[in-house]
Amino acid sequence: MKHILKCHEMVKHDIVRGENCYLYDKNNKRYVDFESGIWCTVVGHNNPRINKKITEQINKVMHLGYRFTNYVADEAATSLLETVSEKDGKCIFLCSGTEAVEFGITIAKLVTGRNLLLTLSDSYLGAYGSAGMKYGNWIEIDLDRCLKCQETQCLRDCENLKDTSMDEIAAFVFEPGSRSGKVIFPPQKLIDLIVNEVRNSNGLIVANEVTTGFGRTGKWYGYNHYGIRPDIIAIGKGLGNGYPVSAVAMKNDIGKELEKSKFRYVQSHQNDPLGCAIANEVIKIIREDDLVDRSHKLGSRFIGHLGELKNRFSFIKEVRGRGLIIALEIEKSNDRFNVELIFNEMLKRGFIIGVDPRADLMRFLPALTIEESEIESMFENLDAFLEKAD
Repeated sequence: MKHILKCHEMVKHDIVRGENCYLYDKNNKRYVDFESGIWCTVVGHNNPRINKKITEQINKVMHLGYRFTNYVADEAATSLLETVSEKDGKCIFLCSGTEAVEFGITIAKLVTGRNLLLTLSDSYLGAYGSAGMKYGNWIEIDLDRCLKCQETQCLRDCENLKDTSMDEIAAFVFEPGSRSGKVIFPPQKLIDLIVNEVRNSNGLIVANEVTTGFGRTGKWYGYNHYGIRPDIIAIGKGLGNGYPVSAVAMKNDIGKELEKSKFRYVQSHQNDPLGCAIANEVIKIIREDDLVDRSHKLGSRFIGHLGELKNRFSFIKEVRGRGLIIALEIEKSNDRFNVELIFNEMLKRGFIIGVDPRADLMRFLPALTIEESEIESMFENLDAFLEKAD
């Protein structure tokens, strides 16, 4: 890897193949992947149905010029819009979650004629652009302050909200549950208040479902837990099961407004047949194998197991999760005991878990197809290590 630019920490384990929830290194050592790559392979690594669909589509056509229509994109759009209950809506297929979020906020500003954007603090909205850098016209609500609030309902005149003028807000950009990988779910009362205030001021709701979409939370989308209907939805990661395809879905009236305007957007792989074929097949697999419900049921048992560990080990601070997006936070780490040590020990034992040393947490986002026996095995090994470390 001497010619690969290191933009982040890397573990030297040459992974050569994968199968469902398993990864294998060059020495054929097997690892159970509890991160599904970077939270992408919702139907498992090397899924045979996805592989077959890729081969079929490559043997037809994988890329077209942007002026040409293709039925593959249309079929994928129909399937995707059904998952967000917008059968008459519009969508566009792009390449990454970041691009999808950036596209979503761009059209929100265009449709409303406003420039201000509202979000919650520490939301991860992309790797680049105005969403990634949050420069310019962004207003952040301090979510930490809201999480500590003891009021039974959110009040418009509370210290955290009273100075925010909703009349100039183009959109509330809502990440319903990841919060930069910390797996923190905003309280219902806060979201109800913000959504109502933004809508009453003719602003839009943009849901960032790049991480929380496609069954990850035990529902099709993270916003489903809040009983809201976004105007614009950015989708990525699980949509391509590891292949770089993303999408933006929107209500019909927004699509019509854009098509009537002078708005123009063209990029090299927009609505490419290959990415669209993969996306459509992922949706079919999730539906046919009932993976959204499976995520809910497995996640409930997973969170229950972590709760048992919390009751036994005083250094476990909190367990958070919905479906198969789960975090275990420990008390402030030290040289003797920290999440990096846990990561390395579990890696030796054949389990890949996510860790965030800055937040002192372990993270679990396995494929929705993971076998329950592998979850049990991981818990046995984690329990044994924590027992030794306690």
